[in-house]
Amino acid sequence: MTSNDEYVLQLLREKGYVTAEQLDAASQAMREGNETTLDVLVASGALTEDDVLGTIADQFGMKYVNIDPSALDPEIGKEISQEIARKYGVAPVMKDADSVTIVLSDPMNYDAVDSLRYVLHGKDVQAVLAPAADVKALMEKLYPSGADEITTRTDDGFGDDESSDGDDAPVIRLCSLILSNAIKMKASDIHLEPMEKEFRVRYRIDGALRKMDSPPKRLQGAILSRFKIMSKIKISEKRIPQDGRIQVNVGGRDLDLRVSTVPTNHGESIVMRILDKSNLALGLPQLGFLSDDQSKFERFIHLSDGVVLVTGPTGSGKSTTLYAALGQINLPDRKIITVEDPVEYQMSGINQVQVNRDVGLDFSAALRSILRQAPNIVMIGEIRDSETADIAMEASLTGHLVFSTLHTNDAPSAVTRLTDMGVKPFLVASAMRAALAQRLVRAICPKCKEEYAITERDKKMLGPLAKLAPDKMFIGKGCSACNGGYKGRKGIFEIFEVDDTIQRLIFDHAPTTVLRERAREMGMRTLREDGMLKVAAGMTSLKEVLQATMGDAD
Repeated sequence: MTSNDEYVLQLLREKGYVTAEQLDAASQAMREGNETTLDVLVASGALTEDDVLGTIADQFGMKYVNIDPSALDPEIGKEISQEIARKYGVAPVMKDADSVTIVLSDPMNYDAVDSLRYVLHGKDVQAVLAPAADVKALMEKLYPSGADEITTRTDDGFGDDESSDGDDAPVIRLCSLILSNAIKMKASDIHLEPMEKEFRVRYRIDGALRKMDSPPKRLQGAILSRFKIMSKIKISEKRIPQDGRIQVNVGGRDLDLRVSTVPTNHGESIVMRILDKSNLALGLPQLGFLSDDQSKFERFIHLSDGVVLVTGPTGSGKSTTLYAALGQINLPDRKIITVEDPVEYQMSGINQVQVNRDVGLDFSAALRSILRQAPNIVMIGEIRDSETADIAMEASLTGHLVFSTLHTNDAPSAVTRLTDMGVKPFLVASAMRAALAQRLVRAICPKCKEEYAITERDKKMLGPLAKLAPDKMFIGKGCSACNGGYKGRKGIFEIFEVDDTIQRLIFDHAPTTVLRERAREMGMRTLREDGMLKVAAGMTSLKEVLQATMGDAD
């Protein structure tokens, strides 16, 4: 009758529905047959099913209901597939925009409620209690025996046969829903994290991790295996990290997912980075450039030679900026070759080389080879060592325009980073044209944006930059269209141009502080200053800019 009869019997005894003597007699009869103690008590008349279920309903704060199957709208059956309904012993009886009410006979059937949250795209699941015979009658009304299977409406576009028989079907459905929900919520990453007592699913949305409803812990292994199969990585290997890739089409959009697995104490952790090819269509204005910085950056990317660097920490949008730049200069009269690890987006008209260290094809080896292909423009995913840096600088001096990325906190520090790698200062000064530092900040939702007057606390946090703050700023209140008042992200930028004076300073081994001071005299805006202009324009909030530019004290 339930999945925990001993607990229910204890409740019934405490409520006075059954005596110790009746329990002993029923236990003896149970040992002589195949029925449970509860079944014996109900069959003997010592208890009624209403006594049992009514007590359980009170204890669990549930409604105990009697629903006439003839009054049930057959359309409600489309909310849950026949397979799922029969697997978990439930029937849908009511719905609204945000929730579905199901009826079941076992209130301890936690797996049913957990799984249905995924099947129903995260809708709230309200459970009510009814006798097993009533639940069966409702299921027969909604799903007549022998009728065609009613499949769950997912609109996910993954193409799996979700009406297939077997134990794998619910897992396939759960995995598809994890992916489709992440894409609908515009997540950049999906994190599947085995914990001691739960299997945690989190999405990174606009740079912040957000916890989703957790699938049942018992399905952890099956879900992880399913994603490993989709990624074409070894399903039996669980001791070492592995990398793979998933290609899907959702709603007519081609998406790539870069998959990484790492063994942890409680199972393999999987992170899937969602690479949306529609981002390739982004122009520089969509990245968040103000008009003057955009004109300056466009001038650099249309040069015939030199090195242009994009700097910033991991996750600051460097690759997106480089892809947008390549998209703007990808013309039929230019040959463009990239060396990447990995190739994140496949771009039409561009020759892209995937680094493969297992066969000796690292950045420097690939770069030496592609220069013999006579390209006009070369993009190196990242300059990581002195050999790659030297080749990049020398390539620029022989008539190539070279793009790459570095991990530095600000734009002028790119010079110091290169010289620390061992690149000669005269080579940096001769080859480098500009460095663009960037960060990503969350954009205020346009639907719930509202003005507020700057406070003394804001001015205190800004310090010397308080003079740049506008009298009125904006913040998102939070609405159904956004995530806590924010929707999407924009870049804030710092463009460091290497002019004749900067070249002489690099020749003379000038420190970063001197280079930065000269760049400021030339009109370079710092990251925080650029962010403050975007605060004034209502693009982002003061809090976002301050968090993104903690190291920018000017």
